[in-house]
Amino acid sequence: MIQCKDCEFCEMSPDNRRVFKCDPFINIKEPECIAKWQLIRLDMLLVTYRGMQQWQEKIAPLQDKIFKYMEREMGDIDESDKWKVDEDDKDEDNKDDKLL
Repeated sequence: MIQCKDCEFCEMSPDNRRVFKCDPFINIKEPECIAKWQLIRLDMLLVTYRGMQQWQEKIAPLQDKIFKYMEREMGDIDESDKWKVDEDDKDEDNKDDKLL
């Protein structure tokens, strides 16, 4: 099995990172290259997922504040509209008393 460092499709960047020029659909030299590509992609997905988790952790307190604010606002709206329901209930009670 050829090592990536010996492959013509692998280059080293100035900061000692490997840059892969191979494409698993066009120019794979060995079957093991596909397994390596899968590992590289899995690692990239994992890094992205961890970054998303860290971002969510930073935003969570702000999100909680927004939810509490929205709950309070919805409660205030319900309370301000409560007078409409209370009067309707009183009118119905008065009608029931008059009928008796």
